[in-house]
Amino acid sequence: MLDLSQLLEPIAEQFRSLGIPEPITHWGHPGMMGIVVFVMGGFVGFTGWRRRVLTNEVTASELVVSLGVAHRRIALWMFLFMSMGAMGGLLSLVMQHQPILQSAHFWTSVIVLLLLATNGAISLFGFKTGKPEMRTAHAYLGSLALAVMFVHAVLGIKLGLAI
Repeated sequence: MLDLSQLLEPIAEQFRSLGIPEPITHWGHPGMMGIVVFVMGGFVGFTGWRRRVLTNEVTASELVVSLGVAHRRIALWMFLFMSMGAMGGLLSLVMQHQPILQSAHFWTSVIVLLLLATNGAISLFGFKTGKPEMRTAHAYLGSLALAVMFVHAVLGIKLGLAI
């Protein structure tokens, strides 16, 4: 059976050959992902809940529509950056000769990406049913994803300090 680290080692070796300073290899992933999680994640969560509250109070206002557009756009970019960031995190660990699958930080990243993908599928397919339960599930699943992102960040800081 091929180990994930062995699979990624040739790519990691290419990055190691670039002479990237150790602090960048060590803390680059957490720094960039911290921006994605807290800035983009916070914005997506805020606009999603703000739109939900306003939709219940006022229907079809310009603000509700613009919040929905902003929420969708940033959520899509956030998912893309998180997916790419997960790859960068894996490579960072391999570059530092650290195990991957034993890390709780790795597993929370998998959970976050699965939650976000599920939430995206709910918005793409579930909203078309017109059932309000789908929007409720989307709101709470998104909030759960944000909570797991926070745990993920704490575990990442703990991992970074331990390496």
